[in-house]
Amino acid sequence: MDYKWKALSCTSLGALLSVLSSNTLIIALPDIMKELHASMNSIIWTVMIYMLVITILVPSIGRIADMIGRKKLFVSGFVIFTIGSLLCGFSQTAWQLILFRLIQSIGGALLLAVSTPIVADAFSRGELGKALGINGMIISVGSVIGPILGGAFVTIGWRWIFYINLPIGIIGSIWAWSQIKEVERLPQKQSFDWLGTIFFTIGMLALLVALTLGGFKGWLNLSTLVLFALALIFMVAFVQIENKIKEPMLDLSLFKTRILAFALTSNLLNGIARGAVTFLLVFYFQGIKAIDPVMAGILLSPFAVSMMIMAPISGKLSDRYGSRVLSSLGLLISALGLIGMVEIKESTSILELAIWMFIAGLGSGMFFSPNTSAIMGAVAPQRRGIAGGVRTMMNNAGSVISMALSMAIISSSITPEALQGLFAGTQVGSQGIAVAQFIGGLRTAFAISFGMSLLAAIISYMRGSESSTLVSENM
Repeated sequence: MDYKWKALSCTSLGALLSVLSSNTLIIALPDIMKELHASMNSIIWTVMIYMLVITILVPSIGRIADMIGRKKLFVSGFVIFTIGSLLCGFSQTAWQLILFRLIQSIGGALLLAVSTPIVADAFSRGELGKALGINGMIISVGSVIGPILGGAFVTIGWRWIFYINLPIGIIGSIWAWSQIKEVERLPQKQSFDWLGTIFFTIGMLALLVALTLGGFKGWLNLSTLVLFALALIFMVAFVQIENKIKEPMLDLSLFKTRILAFALTSNLLNGIARGAVTFLLVFYFQGIKAIDPVMAGILLSPFAVSMMIMAPISGKLSDRYGSRVLSSLGLLISALGLIGMVEIKESTSILELAIWMFIAGLGSGMFFSPNTSAIMGAVAPQRRGIAGGVRTMMNNAGSVISMALSMAIISSSITPEALQGLFAGTQVGSQGIAVAQFIGGLRTAFAISFGMSLLAAIISYMRGSESSTLVSENM
């Protein structure tokens, strides 16, 4: 087997592990809430802490990967993720689960930040889209089986959604250590930008926590405003530091390249458009429709099935015809699926929702591989780590914003008690909650998602052709 396929098998296994864990957890949250006697806020933080840590860490990890190589970091990601999963399964309180999810997320950040550069190193520019498409297909497989497994594990105990990661993590660690080759030409005597990293970490943490708190406590809450101010101060200082230092943590010149700036921005907007959709539909299926967890997991599969079909096709097509049109068209198709969900009602048929989910997933699958290929192909090999890290950061930041906005909209629609009862399954259908108000909030959230996907499509097309920015493999 050629090395490129061995490398892809390692990164695909890492992607499967990360996605499988996230998707099984979403379905199990109501049962975790009941068994651990957790509040709505704390249970949401089990999801948010993972996204926050990954968003903050991936640029730094990407930079470190460019300095010391990919292999050690990638294998460490498998090991830390596996240990974190084991600890999550032992959790006795919601706050223990949040702490252990933090450990798990460090492993996830290592896997996600380094996987794309590993693929980009292993494949030529002409095959990169196909490789990323296959990687995207594996991610979609995890998205398909994740909710279904999550629903099944709930029937025997939610802790198994974490224990299932153990054999995958052990196999992945051994396979990656034995198969991945280190980058041959690592830069000599580079220093790490600790000051910039500290300012970036504090600034991003303040920003993301402010967005999360704003969704629950209101945007004019004193704590929220203080955090936003803190984020602004530290991020402005971070930009000043990066512009002056010789070897910055985040090379801001990346954003001066038109294709990178626009591709990364469309990636952020796509994250905002899609980040909370699955979470909102879990509310709808288990709360409004009173559907059990196993069936709810199955009903979420049209998203991932269509992504699984389209991702490898779009990746291969982007190698031949370029990524600009495919990425933009994918976002338009995704917007079409999202606008269909804007019309959601209590009586909406499952078949109708499945069609709109399938269309939205089809568009996302068409966007993912070409857009990632364009980003990685527009930088020199020695900068792929940071480029991949920034791409992951933008996508996860979009998801955090999406969750915060959606929770703010839903929370303003019904009382906190009703929201918690709805999510925990103690109040369903028309009993105990104002269904009309909840559906109204849901429709507003989907309308915002549609708008963001449409804006992302416009920006994606405005980036221009990548032919003028492709970087030689020999640079």
